[in-house]
Amino acid sequence: MASFGRFQQVPPVVKNLIIINVLVFLLQNVVGDTVDTWFALHYWESPLFKWWQLFTHMFMHANLTHIFFNMFALWMFGSLVENMLGAQRFLMFYLICGLGAAFLHLSVLGFQFNGLHAAFMQFQEHPTVEAYAQFLRSRGLVDHGLIDAWRSGGNSSEYALAAVRSINQYYLSQINEATVGASGAVYGLLFAVGYLLPNLEFFLIFPPMPIKAKWMVAAYAAIELFSGIQNSAGDNVAHFAHLGGMLFAFILLKVWRTPRRMW
Repeated sequence: MASFGRFQQVPPVVKNLIIINVLVFLLQNVVGDTVDTWFALHYWESPLFKWWQLFTHMFMHANLTHIFFNMFALWMFGSLVENMLGAQRFLMFYLICGLGAAFLHLSVLGFQFNGLHAAFMQFQEHPTVEAYAQFLRSRGLVDHGLIDAWRSGGNSSEYALAAVRSINQYYLSQINEATVGASGAVYGLLFAVGYLLPNLEFFLIFPPMPIKAKWMVAAYAAIELFSGIQNSAGDNVAHFAHLGGMLFAFILLKVWRTPRRMW
């Protein structure tokens, strides 16, 4: 916890953003997949992509834990930043950080999916069992018996066709995967606190120690960069979206020449 002093009262934009996020989360749980299909962020080559998803995704969340921690961070960091920037500029800052997070996330997906599509096309030209096994290994995927059946004999063209269908289904599942959450915008707020109030101290729960805002921001950025580059199998966190929020926060604060408080 930090000592908020005069920032303790929740300012209006932060309060309304929290209310909107909670209402949308309730709507998600009532309506279900229809809301996710239309308003969660999809890759631009997905048939499910709509331009407004660049905005709407940042008001949606995957589960109760996801929204709780994002709203807690929005309250904690957003209250500080809104009181420094003012309501109108803060709202613009928040939305642009969320957009920046979406753009960087989609750009990284574009790089990853181009490689995936190229591997798929290459496999279609030369569909061998070893090439299929290598494709699965390179992406941490589990084989469900097709490789052993293919190697044991039978109609190789039939197995090759099954492998092509399997990879195509995987590709479609990847480009149709949705991204939700206010995390990109929240990471922009986190960066703003570290930039505008670099010596403000927070007290960590684990490990139990005080840390200055500037070092906390640096640690979060390093963790997100490492996690994004590592790209571990099963990791469904959009790490580059978080970095995108921080990057656009830095650009905005520099353009606006927002004064820093060295206390």
